[in-house]
Amino acid sequence: MDYIREQLNQIEKRIAEVKLLLNDPEMAELAKEEIAELEQQKTELMSSDYSLQTTANRVAEDGSQKTEDGINPNIAILEIRSAAGGDEAGLFANDLLRMYTRFAQNSGWKTEELDRSEGKLGQIKEVVLKITGKDSYKALEFESGVHRVQRVPRTESSGRIHTSTATVAALPEIPQSQLTINPSDIEFEAFRSGGAGGQNVNKVSTAVRLKHIPTGITVTAQTERSQLQNRENALSLLRAKLWEQEQEKLANSVEGQRSAIVGSGERNEKIRTYNFPQNRITDHRINKSWHNLDKILEGDLDDIIKALSVH
Repeated sequence: MDYIREQLNQIEKRIAEVKLLLNDPEMAELAKEEIAELEQQKTELMSSDYSLQTTANRVAEDGSQKTEDGINPNIAILEIRSAAGGDEAGLFANDLLRMYTRFAQNSGWKTEELDRSEGKLGQIKEVVLKITGKDSYKALEFESGVHRVQRVPRTESSGRIHTSTATVAALPEIPQSQLTINPSDIEFEAFRSGGAGGQNVNKVSTAVRLKHIPTGITVTAQTERSQLQNRENALSLLRAKLWEQEQEKLANSVEGQRSAIVGSGERNEKIRTYNFPQNRITDHRINKSWHNLDKILEGDLDDIIKALSVH
């Protein structure tokens, strides 16, 4: 595949650069470690069945089952982004991240962070989670849309209530057999991660950025130590976003209009307001409110999930 050859070329180039540091007494040890890591990546990429085996193992671990439309109800990809409201929007996005993470923990699901972009301390620009567990996608599929918060920011001295927003996209994991991407349509870039994963992840270009040329959709994955694993995660995320785009086209067509009261789940649809002064959360699609906002933000989402599932 073209993008694998491109990765191999980048790794070869990097090995040649690092080898120049072997004669430097202060850098030689670090250079040896990086060369070993790069050689390992090269071996993985050149192994023709590695990626297929990895995918097969993960499917087996997930205990995957699919619905009639080919969607696995047990895997959800959750993307949270800060939107309007500046610093406060970034803090709210972090609140949503904690809420969904704790809900997943309470449900006995596994969470895996695929990508993260942070602002100032405690702020999230964007974060992507993969949540695996029984009916995780079925439970979270109606979380897509604009989430609005009304509260007095910590930095507000006059006590004025501010309104900020964050967007959530809940996507299923789309198998390669259901949505095939032409390798020539992918623009690949490897870079050094700035995220979690230990010091090794910052020394070697393990992070991956993929751009789908026909649509302009760009995804990144950077939390794994292996470039190959990050590439696999990025491809999975790209397939999910392409699927989402197709679903939006269907929803906008006359024959594909959804009659469900929960709405289309598009990113620009305001679905919920979190009102801190009144300790109230309101879902606008079903016109229902709950007065335990503090508990909900700690992951107690069961009542909301159940209310949405019956509409």
